[in-house]
Amino acid sequence: MTGGRTGWARVPAPVRDAGLVAVAVGDAWLAVSDSSWPEAGLAALACAALALRRYVPLVVVLLTVPATVVADLVVAPLAALFALAERRHDRRLLGACAVLMAAASAAPWPWHDPDSRDRTWTLIQFAYTLAGTAAPVLFGQLVQARRDLSRRLAEIEEAREHERALHAQAVLARERAQLAREMHDVVSHQVSLIAVQAGALQVGAKDTDAREAARTIRSLSVATLDELRNMVTLLRASGGRATELTPQPTLADIRKLVATSGIDAELTGVLPDTVSTPAQRAIYRTVQEALTNVRKHAPGAGATVELWCEGDDVGVTVTNGRPTRPSLPLPGSRQGLVGLRERAEILHGTFSCGPTPDGGYGVSVRIPAQPA
Repeated sequence: MTGGRTGWARVPAPVRDAGLVAVAVGDAWLAVSDSSWPEAGLAALACAALALRRYVPLVVVLLTVPATVVADLVVAPLAALFALAERRHDRRLLGACAVLMAAASAAPWPWHDPDSRDRTWTLIQFAYTLAGTAAPVLFGQLVQARRDLSRRLAEIEEAREHERALHAQAVLARERAQLAREMHDVVSHQVSLIAVQAGALQVGAKDTDAREAARTIRSLSVATLDELRNMVTLLRASGGRATELTPQPTLADIRKLVATSGIDAELTGVLPDTVSTPAQRAIYRTVQEALTNVRKHAPGAGATVELWCEGDDVGVTVTNGRPTRPSLPLPGSRQGLVGLRERAEILHGTFSCGPTPDGGYGVSVRIPAQPA
């Protein structure tokens, strides 16, 4: 349907028009060679009008009708009907033009009052002529349908290309959102721990060089966290929910995470090994983010990490007490808790957080142990 053009279609339009007019003139010459000048003039007008069939096909048909009445033309009326049918969708108009052309061809000329035998023959000739005029109309409609179908197929292909491009953009957006979450959960966790430890060393060190080195480390860590915050914000601006990336930590890594958190944290509870891998990752990230926030916003406070299982659900609750000293002015991306809520929703779970009655803070997540 959308292949290369045929040999006839590659011929320039003026050359085709000239060829068609020449054939029509030859046909008309045979039909009006013994006729009067008015009849020859009408035939010549019909032949010349074919050059305009692409622009005003209906006018060309109407100009051909008088010549068809006075002469037995073949090429001009059929070419005019084909041009009209190729460019118009109105089937009533096409049918009326075919009937009009057949009537003009079957009408007796010169006009006289025919007897009953002549009238019967005229009707028979009209029926045969109507079949002849219907042929170019049907063929023109077929050509038009083929052209419309080719155009429609091209539009469908273009739409599919656009859909594929949108799908690729959506995949890229999800990957960016996932990358942003992983950057916040993994990289900022480590950098914030460096900043906290450097701040503690800066306060407790007695050697001037050690304090200066600790100050430099802390400053660089704070600047790095600030850059990470900007990068995460940019990635999330074009991202959405995403699939998990590998490799990822599991429940087996939580004990080490608590032990190396740099705060006084206690781990209680045990979860079964049958918990799905996505649920294990979500629980690990929840503990990681909660302990990071304790270090940043509640220095000196202890924390409790409680793993629990209720029916078909598993979860973790991390609570911390009131801070015992002022927190360091570390920048926050404000995306950590958002990411935890997104993880829980992806796994058809729930996430909650908020202050506790004793002035601390609590974070809890509940997730089905197995995918729904």
